[in-house]
Amino acid sequence: MARRNRSINLPAPYLRRVWLDPARIADREAYPFCLPFLGDEFELSFDRAITIIVGENGTGKSTFLEGIAVLAGYDEAGGGKGYRPVDHSRALEKMGGQLSKALRASWLPKITNGWFFRAESFFSVARYLDEAARGGGGMPPDFLSHSHGEGFLRFFEERCQRQGIFIFDEPESALSPSRQIEFLKLMRQMENSGHCQIIMATHSPMLMAYPNARLLRLSKYGLEPVTVKETDHYKVMREFCDDPAGFVEAAIEE
Repeated sequence: MARRNRSINLPAPYLRRVWLDPARIADREAYPFCLPFLGDEFELSFDRAITIIVGENGTGKSTFLEGIAVLAGYDEAGGGKGYRPVDHSRALEKMGGQLSKALRASWLPKITNGWFFRAESFFSVARYLDEAARGGGGMPPDFLSHSHGEGFLRFFEERCQRQGIFIFDEPESALSPSRQIEFLKLMRQMENSGHCQIIMATHSPMLMAYPNARLLRLSKYGLEPVTVKETDHYKVMREFCDDPAGFVEAAIEE
């Protein structure tokens, strides 16, 4: 019998390509298949250990990440393989699972170790891990006794040092700018390990600027390479930093 969670002696990326199989779509008008970027020819290749996706709300970033997470064997509400602690039947829209049914993937090799992080379900997952550790007679990681940002970082440091594919949906949600710098340092550790693949969606220009990452913008036209300075996120922040009071005054008067 093969050992569970055995290490693979190959560097990341492990997920090499995802593409849409139109034959698996029952209703083209139904969400998420009506999203403009999900054309019949949609595909995305991963040629680096870190891929970062940016775009406005509503373009389908989270749904796309959920779909990839389900392909990797994770729950679309967040967690790792075998973790199903979150009842999201009413709290979250479950569309990643639907998308995954029409996605196909190429792996080298297939790997299901790792984690899918999404801010909306972080504390439900963390509570489950704490309670599971207590129930097993071990010391709980105690993610919840810290501030929001500290809990996030402790969780990342605990879970993201192992070989695997790690999917982050807006990890900056509870991170101050200084905490985002700490997260960047963690990303560097993961990259240097050679055995971590990261796929991340973010609105943070600071995280978008991670060196060596492949930065892609998701719009109704699809996914396209972009530089940090070409993103609307960066342009807005640059205007704000140039004249904070004037920027806010102009914005609220529009």
